[in-house]
Amino acid sequence: MSGDLRLGARETIALVSDAFTELPHADRETAPDGPLGWPGYDDSRARAAGRTGESESVVCGTASVEGTRAVLIAFEFGFLGGSLGERTGDRLEAAYTYAREHRLPVVPLVATGGSRMQEGMLALTQLQRVARQSALTREAGLPQIAVLRDPTTGGGWATLGAGADVVLALPGVQVGFAGSRIRPVNADPAAYTAEAQVAAGSADAVVAPERLRETLGRWLRLLTAPSDEPAPVPRPLGATDLPASGWDAVRRARSPHRPRAARYLDAYFTHRVAIGGDRCGGTDPDGMLCGFGEHAGRTVAYAAQTGAATRPAGYRTATRLIRLAERLGIPVLTLVDTPGAANDAEAERQGVGAAIAELFGAVATARTPVTTLVIGEGGSGGALALAAPGRTWATPDSYFSVIAPESAAAILKRPPEDAESTANQLRIRPQDLADLGLIRTDGP
Repeated sequence: MSGDLRLGARETIALVSDAFTELPHADRETAPDGPLGWPGYDDSRARAAGRTGESESVVCGTASVEGTRAVLIAFEFGFLGGSLGERTGDRLEAAYTYAREHRLPVVPLVATGGSRMQEGMLALTQLQRVARQSALTREAGLPQIAVLRDPTTGGGWATLGAGADVVLALPGVQVGFAGSRIRPVNADPAAYTAEAQVAAGSADAVVAPERLRETLGRWLRLLTAPSDEPAPVPRPLGATDLPASGWDAVRRARSPHRPRAARYLDAYFTHRVAIGGDRCGGTDPDGMLCGFGEHAGRTVAYAAQTGAATRPAGYRTATRLIRLAERLGIPVLTLVDTPGAANDAEAERQGVGAAIAELFGAVATARTPVTTLVIGEGGSGGALALAAPGRTWATPDSYFSVIAPESAAAILKRPPEDAESTANQLRIRPQDLADLGLIRTDGP
């Protein structure tokens, strides 16, 4: 493990911010050797204080991160392994309370081995305090962006880390609920890394130390800029003339030369940052792109299908995105482009139906405005789940259908060669959808 990943609390604060001001704290008085009377506990704390210059395992205060003021919570791993005890809980609760009172985002800079053994169950129950404070801060519409340092394990990972809205991690750091001393002897150590957590959808990105301040600052700027105005509709980047027939619309939408989501996002946003994963063990980077970006000086959240069949993790990531944007008061742009939901056996085992249902519900009940542009294939419910009722537009090289024409022909017991005529009957062209009142034509 490289030395720059084991920076102390104040070194880490200096790495990511300027003008740090520590929040005042008054440590509670405890009986000799703590609440359990653990022999030698006072001596251990004194030695930890001597080594680190800190009186507890966490340093809390306010600072400016690339121009955005935030509450920083930095763990000092050198103080009893960054463990959580009652005094730690007091400081964490005070920091979250201050953030809510002053409407500031919270940035936990986590490096902890978990709960403090010398305080027993009293230490473990600090996790409940932290979870409640995090939930109250979430309900207040304030973002929480965690940075995982080495190591991030136990209850600290399961509350301050994994419970944040966005989770960033330094490369190669140890991350996992089970610390290195209590894992099965045959456990694969590669599973307990930041990279593994990103691959499993439990963290959003691994960020190099030299890019951490810039990345964190960008996230904070984007997530602290609410807006009541809907996201403007992107302009079409492909064909400008309408398709002559239903099958022509299908051909255009399936063309490998038609612009896809990444091109639309690059044209729409000045810059953007991505969230990755559904927080349920899955990712779908090939089927769904989600994140936040800046458009014309405003923050807009996006969930964009890429033209591939969307997997359950893709739908769940989009749901996570929309619910986060709703809490923070940020408008959402969705781009529809999929032949349909993944329909293989693995997708069924992963709960594709439930994932689509969650997304339908999130879009239907969103209290932040959602704008949708169909940019390619609109294949059945797997596409419709991402579309905003009453606020959906379509490009000239797109179509939207109850199901793909080939599948519709098969359901109707027609021969395969009837797929073209079936496409015409389904009225799936953009102009047909407008005539049916299903899409808007007031244009970007």
